[in-house]
Amino acid sequence: MSSSGPLTLCIDCGGGGIKGSVADEFATVIANPVRKRAPYPMPPRVLVETISLIAAELPRADRVTVGMPGMIRHGRVIATPHYITKDGPRSKVVPELKDAWRNFDMKAAIEDTFDLPTIVLNDAEVAGAGVITGTGLEMIITLGTGLGNAIFDSGALSPHAELSQGLVRWGLTFDDYLGEHERLRLGDAHWSRRVRRVIEGFVPVYMWDRLYIGGGNASRIIMSPRNPLPENIVFVRNEAGIFGGVRAWDLTGAHR
Repeated sequence: MSSSGPLTLCIDCGGGGIKGSVADEFATVIANPVRKRAPYPMPPRVLVETISLIAAELPRADRVTVGMPGMIRHGRVIATPHYITKDGPRSKVVPELKDAWRNFDMKAAIEDTFDLPTIVLNDAEVAGAGVITGTGLEMIITLGTGLGNAIFDSGALSPHAELSQGLVRWGLTFDDYLGEHERLRLGDAHWSRRVRRVIEGFVPVYMWDRLYIGGGNASRIIMSPRNPLPENIVFVRNEAGIFGGVRAWDLTGAHR
């Protein structure tokens, strides 16, 4: 099936790497994804330049979707957890970077760079857009450098709540408790039990109709903790961030 619709440059910004591809209107990837290691320290200008380098290796697109970690509101960065650090996740926070990112208009910066219409959302919101059915209350949790999340009500994106910064125990945030560094320290089995406990704790809070678990570390959850999870929990591929880059344009309220 040939596409006559717009091509979307889909950019997925993580704590360790920035990746992108171009997809057609059916969310079919038309070029192999390009990945760059996240360069630190990373003021806004450096992230925009990195996205430009990725785009230069891909076919020309008609629009851009960027998913990035943190609280993103109307295309502006209210707060982002990793890019304000000197050497990446869990390294020292640089006050100048924190100031540079606060209220940075990422949407305008990308539109100025590419001269293309742009959506900038939280990265879990973009991933969720790629997998939801549009029926009932659907939530996605992404597991990677840290914890990502998004909620959709009958296909409409709900206002973002940055669960990653919520406190769990011992003064740790969910980012601290479930992040990649803890998985490496604890091993997959112990870390997987943590993931299960957190999910079980979220059930009475959100009472979702369906929960999706994605991100690069979703596949590392070992089967013994995974098996008891309810049937309305679905594991999704890490490529959801690319698929969602297309579908985000059709979500009510996604044109932000």
